[in-house]
Amino acid sequence: MTLSVCLIVKDEEQVLRRCLNCAAKFADEIIVADTGSCDSTVEIAKEFTDKVYFFKWCDDFSAARNFAFEKAGCDLIMWLDADDVITDENCEKIIRLKENFENYDMAVLPYAAGFDNGEPTFVYDRERIFRRSGNYKFSGAVHEAVTPCGRILHSDAMIYHKKIKSSEPMRNLRILQKQIALGKPLDERQKFYYGRELLFNGMYREACAVLEDFLNGSGWVVNKVEACLNLHSAYSCLGDETSALGALLRSFLFAPPQSQACCILGGYFFDKGEYTSAIYWYRQALHAPSEEKNGGFVNRDYCGFIPNMQLCVIYDKLGDTVRANAYNTAAGRIKPHHESYLYNKKYFENKLGLRGNIDD
Repeated sequence: MTLSVCLIVKDEEQVLRRCLNCAAKFADEIIVADTGSCDSTVEIAKEFTDKVYFFKWCDDFSAARNFAFEKAGCDLIMWLDADDVITDENCEKIIRLKENFENYDMAVLPYAAGFDNGEPTFVYDRERIFRRSGNYKFSGAVHEAVTPCGRILHSDAMIYHKKIKSSEPMRNLRILQKQIALGKPLDERQKFYYGRELLFNGMYREACAVLEDFLNGSGWVVNKVEACLNLHSAYSCLGDETSALGALLRSFLFAPPQSQACCILGGYFFDKGEYTSAIYWYRQALHAPSEEKNGGFVNRDYCGFIPNMQLCVIYDKLGDTVRANAYNTAAGRIKPHHESYLYNKKYFENKLGLRGNIDD
């Protein structure tokens, strides 16, 4: 099957060539919709495709995405951002994916948006490739998305979102507030993201009000779990520890405890010197189910590295050096070059006299 790769761009001369070099390895057609660049973005795009179009920006990312999709002519359509990067290995996976797409309508791929020494740490699934005949459409002025439906293929071909420049400050918040001012009601998903934008921009009381309202609605369960974590952050910034803890525990009403919530609870008890409770929650974090395949935001550090390191610290404080070393070794298997692991490794080598055998 053939594949159209669609991008919407504006002033992306720093990263666009990097992205299109990746896309050219598997795309049968590249569509670029420019929304008003003042740099050399358009000229760079024309190095890779003659299908460069111009879209008058209207504060609506879905409208721009759908415009680009309408220009696609292949069997399948894939979207990318200009600052996305795809390794050769993952390019090969996408080639194989499009060759074996006959029994599917859309494909969901992991999206890595946070990194530590080049390794993905913040990952979530995104709907990425669609059968053109399905007439799929994006919705949402910001944080636009396509509602998953039909026969869905879950692939492990990962896209890396590697930003170089910062986004326009408060852009997303401005767009959402414009929608509200125009009398356009926010759906549940947009309400969730509106609360997050308020949080990220330091408007904590407003964020709490919007997120509390979202939790009382009919939104997606995965978003409700994340909203509870966001509420915990907002209430914490307001100095309301009781409400913050309540928001965190409320997440358990929607899904089994997730690793991040468990680590936050572990930290809560650690700070109080209640190590038995802290150990319980950090261990829970190590065994919590991942939300990656459910579309949730997942910081992988909370799934392994952070709880192992914290358990190392706690057991060392309790005088159980052997067990503390075991947890540090487990953390080192995840991040063998991390300075905290390496510092602890030397510490335990000296303390236990196990130099040369500590990782056996």
